[in-house]
Amino acid sequence: MLDASILAYFADDTTRTYQLVQWLPVLEQLAEHQPVGVVARDPEAAALLRTRTSLPVALAESFPELTELYAVVDPKVVLYVNNSMLNFQSLLHGRALHVHVNHGESDKQSMASNNAKAYDRVLVAGEAAVQRHVAGLLELDTRRLVRVGRPQLDLQREPLLEPSSRRTVLYAPTWEGDAEYNDYTSVDTIGSDVVRAVLAVPDVRLVYKPHPKVVTSETPAVRDGHRTILALLDEAARRDPAAGHVAVLAGDILALMPDCDAMVTDVSSVGLDWLYLRTERPIFITDRHHDAERLRREVPVSRCADVLDSVDVPALTELVAARLDHDAHHLARVAMRHHYFDDLQVGDSTLRFLDAVAELAARRDHLLGEITLGTAITA
Repeated sequence: MLDASILAYFADDTTRTYQLVQWLPVLEQLAEHQPVGVVARDPEAAALLRTRTSLPVALAESFPELTELYAVVDPKVVLYVNNSMLNFQSLLHGRALHVHVNHGESDKQSMASNNAKAYDRVLVAGEAAVQRHVAGLLELDTRRLVRVGRPQLDLQREPLLEPSSRRTVLYAPTWEGDAEYNDYTSVDTIGSDVVRAVLAVPDVRLVYKPHPKVVTSETPAVRDGHRTILALLDEAARRDPAAGHVAVLAGDILALMPDCDAMVTDVSSVGLDWLYLRTERPIFITDRHHDAERLRREVPVSRCADVLDSVDVPALTELVAARLDHDAHHLARVAMRHHYFDDLQVGDSTLRFLDAVAELAARRDHLLGEITLGTAITA
C-alpha cells in the first residue's frame, strides 16, 4: 500500500504513458520534500511505469479499488497530467485538492477546455496559457490558474545524438489528435516534402523525431506518411552514410534539442519547448488548416517563426539554408519566450512547482482543520 501525501494519477494505457513519464523526474525531486506515489488504472501501464521510476506505483483497476486506496492513503494533493474520462472517478474523492498539471504547453485547442473547471487548481506555464483559458472558456475562475513555467525543461538530459560537424535540422511533427478540430499534424500533408527539402540543404543532417503516437498511428494517411518519411531517410542515409541522417522513434525529444540548429514542427508543445530552450535558433511552424490569420491569432509562436502551409521543395530548401545562415526572427522569439514563460530561467520552474504543491498540501490540511473544527462546534 502507498504511503504518500502527493499522488500522481494516471488512468490511461501504455500508448499515453509518455504524458506521465516526462513528469517522473520532477516528481522524484518533489519526493525529496514529501512522500509521492503514482496511481495507475491499467495493469500494463503500471508495469511500464514501475520500470521508469523509483516512486511507488499502485494499481487500482476498479473504482472500488480506487476508493479503498484513497481511504487508506488519504492523499493531500492529487496531480493529473491529462483529462482522461476516468479522472472523474478520482475527482470524487473530497479530502484532497485536485491539480491539473498537463503534459506540455501548446496552443492546441485541447489545452484550454471546460475540463479545467473540474480541478481545484490548474498549473500553467505563463501569460499565454492564462490568456488562452480566458479567451476560450466562459465563467472560469482565473484564481485557479497558477503560473509555474515548465519544470520538465529544467532537467539535465544525456545527449541522444552523435556529434556532427554538420548543422542539424530537427523535424518533429505531432500526431493527428483525437478529433479534426485538434488535428495539427503535418505527417500526412507536407511531411514528406519537408523532409525532401531539408535533405537537399547542403551540409545538413536531418533528424526525424515524430510524436510517439505517430509511430503507433492507425490512421492510414498518417501511417503512410510516416513510412514514406522513413523511406526517404533510409535512402538518404544509403546515398550519404557520413551525413548522419537519422530517425529517432523513441527517447526524449528534449535530449535532442541542444544538438540541433533549427526545428520544423507543428502546433504542439515541442515548438514551445524549443522556444524556451533554443530561443537563439530558428523554428518553422506548419499550418495544415491553411488559415494564416487564425494561426497568427491562436498560435502566437507563429509570429516569430516561418510558417509552412504548403511546400515548394526548392523554395523551402533555400529558406532553411538562409535561416541557418541568417536568423531574421531571433529578437521576436526573445519577446515571445517571455509571453509564454514569463521571465523564468532554467531552474525557476521547478522551484515554483515545488512551492505550489507544498502550499496546496498545507492548504488542504488547513481546510480539513476548519471542517473538523466546525463539526466539533456544531456538535
